[in-house]
Amino acid sequence: MILAVSTLKNLSSPADAYRGRFAPSPTGPLHAGSLLAALGSWLDARKNGGQWLLRIEDLDTPRCIPGADQQIQAQLLACGLAWDEELTYQSERQGLYQEALERFNELKLLFPCTCSRQTIASTLANLGIETPRHQEMVYPGTCRPDQLQTNSPELLKTSKVAWRLALPEKCHIEFEDVALGHQSQDLNTAVGDFVLRRSDGLFTYQLAVVVDDAQQGITHIVRGEDLLSNTARQIHLQKILGYETPQYLHLPLVLDEHGEKLSKQTLAAQINTEDAKGALAELRKAAQHLGLRNLPDGENITIAEWLLAATHAWR
Repeated sequence: MILAVSTLKNLSSPADAYRGRFAPSPTGPLHAGSLLAALGSWLDARKNGGQWLLRIEDLDTPRCIPGADQQIQAQLLACGLAWDEELTYQSERQGLYQEALERFNELKLLFPCTCSRQTIASTLANLGIETPRHQEMVYPGTCRPDQLQTNSPELLKTSKVAWRLALPEKCHIEFEDVALGHQSQDLNTAVGDFVLRRSDGLFTYQLAVVVDDAQQGITHIVRGEDLLSNTARQIHLQKILGYETPQYLHLPLVLDEHGEKLSKQTLAAQINTEDAKGALAELRKAAQHLGLRNLPDGENITIAEWLLAATHAWR
């Protein structure tokens, strides 16, 4: 395991106890889009005199690539983006997610679901509902019982079904995004009752990220705009569990030549961090996409010096 402690001093006092994080999935090396999210979250933490944590989101084990977590750490360090505490792995925190799931069960908010994606798609098609590209299918409530109940704890652990969170009749979430302003979403019409643990036993991103952020005391979440649509669900879970809601800032996405978001699924090229020159060039491209201007562009500047200038320029 690679350990790192930041050497760049914070520019202000930690009076507000700012705690941010970067949470990549180890499904491949960092690409330009993931570096942008890492740099933006790191700069926001540094500018606000806070701590920046690294969390490896390796819950979806079938998609994880052996050694990718080490490669990601090496890339971050090559770019001077050091984290302030020992990194964490979601795969080592299963007990925390199970406890949260059991809490929802105690509140009579869970129900088992046997619907496949094809079943849901067919049901929606029969109802004349078309799901736009890149949007989630709205769960039509097929398996939701008329009367919710507390399920057997043993059933909750052993059953090969998905466990969904039952939404209240009215579930409209509003929040302020630092970059994008006022946001609102009706969860019933946008996603419907959503899954907290899959039928293969894996906990979902929605549940794990909420538990992790609360347990690690995260106060500010800076991430890509592709995750904006998840925020309302996460705030809803935070409210039920009695967690504080962090401040959100969603960053612009890096798109490919087809206007699609860069991702490992679309074979986005990994960033070049083989030497300091290559790493600095990647940082400069990310900064430009973030709208940072008037940063030093000389060839002799070090990454640490450039990061200090970028921190001062961060807004």
